Amino acid sequence: MAETGASPLPPTSTARSPLFRAEHFVWLTARVLEQRLFAHLFLNGGADPVETALDAYRNDDGGYGHALEPDLRGPVSQPLHAARALHVLDCTGRCGGQRVERVCRYLTAVSTRDGALPAVDPGQRGYPAAPFVPIVDDPPSDLLATGPVVGLLHRNEVWHAWLFRATDYCWQRIETLRDSHPYEIEAAVAFLDRVPDRSRAEAAADRLGRLVREHRLAVLEPDDRATYPVSPGYAPGEHHFPHDYAATPRSLARAWFTDEEMARSLDFLAAEQQEDGGWPVRWRKWASAPALEGRSIVTIEALRTLRAHGRPIG
Repeated sequence: MAETGASPLPPTSTARSPLFRAEHFVWLTARVLEQRLFAHLFLNGGADPVETALDAYRNDDGGYGHALEPDLRGPVSQPLHAARALHVLDCTGRCGGQRVERVCRYLTAVSTRDGALPAVDPGQRGYPAAPFVPIVDDPPSDLLATGPVVGLLHRNEVWHAWLFRATDYCWQRIETLRDSHPYEIEAAVAFLDRVPDRSRAEAAADRLGRLVREHRLAVLEPDDRATYPVSPGYAPGEHHFPHDYAATPRSLARAWFTDEEMARSLDFLAAEQQEDGGWPVRWRKWASAPALEGRSIVTIEALRTLRAHGRPIG
C-alpha cells in the first residue's frame, strides 16, 4: 500500500533520477523517522509527522535514546542522540521552544566539568554500541559531540545558560587544534558556520582549511583516493571529500577547495548512489541494523548536499 501523501514511483524513465531512486530505497528500508523526514524535505510533506516520529525517541530526562543515532543502541539518553534530534528539528524549522529547552536541561545535566559534552555517557554500558565508540566512567569533553549541538543552537537563536561555557570550549578546542581527523574537523565546521562571531569564525576556518590540505584530510582526486591516508581507527577506505566538509556553498569550508575540486567531489557523491537507490555508509559496519539505518540517513544528506550545490536530483 502506498504511503499516504507520497508520490508513487513513476513507471517511466524518470524513475532513474536520483530522487526517485532514493525514494524507493527510503520506503523500502528506512525507519519511520527518516521516511517522514524524507517526505518533508523532498515531497512537500508536513513537519508535524516528523516531530511525532521523533517523539518516539524522547526520554523523560529531556534527552533522546532508543538508537536515534544508530551506532548507540538501547533506551538511554546520549549526547549524540540529542545532536541527531536537534538536526532533525532544524531540518523542519522547529528547533526552538519548550522541546529544545528540555534538551538544553538534559545537556546541562550530562556536561563535563568544563561545560562541554562527552561523546558517550557511561550509562550506555550494558547496551550494544559500536566498538569504535569507547565507554569510560569519566568521559572527557569531545568537540565531535559538542560542536554540532552548539552550532545548531546558535543557528536557531536558542539562548540558554548551557551555551556560554560550551561555546567557550568549542573556541578553545578549535583554536588550539594542531592535529585532527575528518569527523572532528566536520564538527568544528558545524560550529564555525553558525556561531555569531563571524570574523573570529572566518579566521579559525582559514587555519583549519590549511590543516586539512596539509594533512591530506580531504580527497581532492577521487579517482586516486587510495593514495590518500585514512585516519587511525577509521575503516579501510573511510575517506572524506570536500562535500563532507562543505555540505552547502555557504559553508566556510567551501573556501578551502577550488571550483574544480568541489565539482569532482560532487561528481563522486552523485556516482556513489547504489543500484538500490541508497548511498553507502563509509564508516565501519559492526551490525546489520545500524548499517541499514545509517544508509537512509546518509542518503537523505547526500540528496540535500547535491541539491544545495545546485546539482539536479529529479
